[in-house]
Amino acid sequence: MKIDLSGKTALVTGSTAGIGHAIAKGLAAAGASVVVNGRSQGKVDAAVAAIGKVAAGGKIIGVAADVSTADGCDALVTAYPDVDILINNAGIFEPKGFFDIPDEDWARFFDVNVMSGIRLSRAYMPAMLSRNWGRIVFIASESAIMIPKEMIHYGMTKTAQLSVSRGLAELTRGTAVTVNAVMPGPTMSEGVQTFVADLARQNGESEAEAAANFVKQHRPGSLIQRFASVEEVANMVVYVSSKEASATNGAALRVEGGLIQTIA
Repeated sequence: MKIDLSGKTALVTGSTAGIGHAIAKGLAAAGASVVVNGRSQGKVDAAVAAIGKVAAGGKIIGVAADVSTADGCDALVTAYPDVDILINNAGIFEPKGFFDIPDEDWARFFDVNVMSGIRLSRAYMPAMLSRNWGRIVFIASESAIMIPKEMIHYGMTKTAQLSVSRGLAELTRGTAVTVNAVMPGPTMSEGVQTFVADLARQNGESEAEAAANFVKQHRPGSLIQRFASVEEVANMVVYVSSKEASATNGAALRVEGGLIQTIA
């Protein structure tokens, strides 16, 4: 299958590193013009330069804006008021025991992981519906279904993303606009690499051993028995952003290595 996104403009929030960066690269390689987003202008500029090396004809543009706030989302929409593909990827995670999570952390996680996607979907979706084509993708997690006891606040936000994406999909009935969620499992992004490196230091083992032991101990149901790569997640997102995925709508798509032990 050859996916051609030439002529389409895609916005990927939180795309200066990790899964978001890989998604932006994948969309650019398929010919889309890509709006790269992050909070730091320096990181945005570096990401634009890196993604530009693989772009297949589309422009690569950068906008520094904090999408965890209403003002940040407004600034992003003001800079680029219309996109064909919206990837709601910006997100944070942090292992923390339930009894140690203050109210402020619950609100912060909800603002970053959920409200950013709500605000941007509210801004961009009406034009998609008017022109009868568009793609919105929420980057959720297997933690939306298998809530991790060490990150209950994170799991809560990922479950909320599934609810929002499915609800928005209902608004697309009879159109060529789709809204889906993609659920990665443990993925070796830069943030996770730091987490694994910390584990390795704490346990006196190599990073490879720490990664393998984490999956065995904390995600034993994984069928691939390893962390996924960011590119493996991005491949699913590029597909669901394409015209070839026109019959995939309102779905929660798994890229979690068989970790979720259900048939539906």
